[in-house]
Amino acid sequence: MSRILRELVDRRKHYIIDYLIAAKHYKKGEQHLYELTLTDLEIEFARLKNRKE
Repeated sequence: MSRILRELVDRRKHYIIDYLIAAKHYKKGEQHLYELTLTDLEIEFARLKNRKE
């Protein structure tokens, strides 16, 4: 079960990172996107989507 969960988390992180990079978002402060947790990425993703609406 944990392997499946890890794969799902990794896929979601990859999707969000690709979306943020396409929107020219490369870092959050001094941290690169790949260093962020899924929760941090979700927050950035939501913030960017709200800005576009």
